[in-house]
Amino acid sequence: MAWLEAGTGWPVILLHAFPLNAGMWRPQLEAVPEGWRFIAPDFRGFGATRALDRKMGLPPEDGSQGIDQYAADIGDFMDCLKLDDAVIAGLSMGGYVAFAMYRQAPARFNGLVLADTRPQADTPAGRDGRAAMRERLAREGTRAVADQMLPKLLSPRAHAEDAALVARVRGMIEDAEPPGVDAAIVAMMKRPDSTDDLPRIACATLVLVGEADEITPIADAQAMQAAIPRSTLTVVPGAGHLSNLERPDAFGKTLADFLLARL
Repeated sequence: MAWLEAGTGWPVILLHAFPLNAGMWRPQLEAVPEGWRFIAPDFRGFGATRALDRKMGLPPEDGSQGIDQYAADIGDFMDCLKLDDAVIAGLSMGGYVAFAMYRQAPARFNGLVLADTRPQADTPAGRDGRAAMRERLAREGTRAVADQMLPKLLSPRAHAEDAALVARVRGMIEDAEPPGVDAAIVAMMKRPDSTDDLPRIACATLVLVGEADEITPIADAQAMQAAIPRSTLTVVPGAGHLSNLERPDAFGKTLADFLLARL
């Protein structure tokens, strides 16, 4: 696996959203709190991880990997870095992977951050939507995925006022390779419901949600936080689904406060 990292100290694993890559965490990597080490891996099929696979002659993803495989990959990645445990932070799909990791190895968590995500499995309508996205991806490529997702990933304010951010997010989506995107869609379609796991999360947990998040709205975050015993909720003002990119200062301060309380 390929990854980005910054800082020294206690590790935080940052798990990226679909269909982006570890580069979405650059604002946080540029402002790591003292005493912490931020590590942002690219999931299989995405970013520099796929580039490494291609260089080694490995085939692209074929859609057979479930969300548990992405979680197991991160466990293996932590083993390679000789990390027994870490704070695990996941945004959107990264949150789905974090739930799966917790089922597999709860002892590896000394903190959990769930940003703009939800524990529920896809509804039938949600699965139909993902199936339609797969068809569009096969016909038109990742540009079509960007066209479909961008209006929901970023707030109306960002679309109106921050052309650079819109272009940056579009670039990350369009740079993704279709097989990796397709495999992730299948994994999300088939992921299990994690709602019953929430009361069993024993570590301190921070729930973050963008105020203007249309994909996983505030009500979903409130319900999730209420079910996790040692959790707090922060709403990121004005942000859409990619709250760490739209409001990096507010997101980063909340994350830093949560981490510093762990020391």
